[in-house]
Amino acid sequence: MPITRRAGTAISEIKRYIVRHMKTDPGNVWIDRHVNEYIWRRGARTPPTMVTVKAVKFEDGLVEVSFPDEE
Repeated sequence: MPITRRAGTAISEIKRYIVRHMKTDPGNVWIDRHVNEYIWRRGARTPPTMVTVKAVKFEDGLVEVSFPDEE
């Protein structure tokens, strides 16, 4: 991956992981603003190596991705 696209790729990988494990469509994955800001906090070149997230699937198929301690 080019060094200038690592944070964007990290977001894509989170979505791909959630789609695979929650069995939903990519358009139904909603990543919380705080998670997105955490990934992009150090810029596009150095995203965090590991992020723990919580995924909640609603009845309509929408999956919300947030940090575990947020409600």
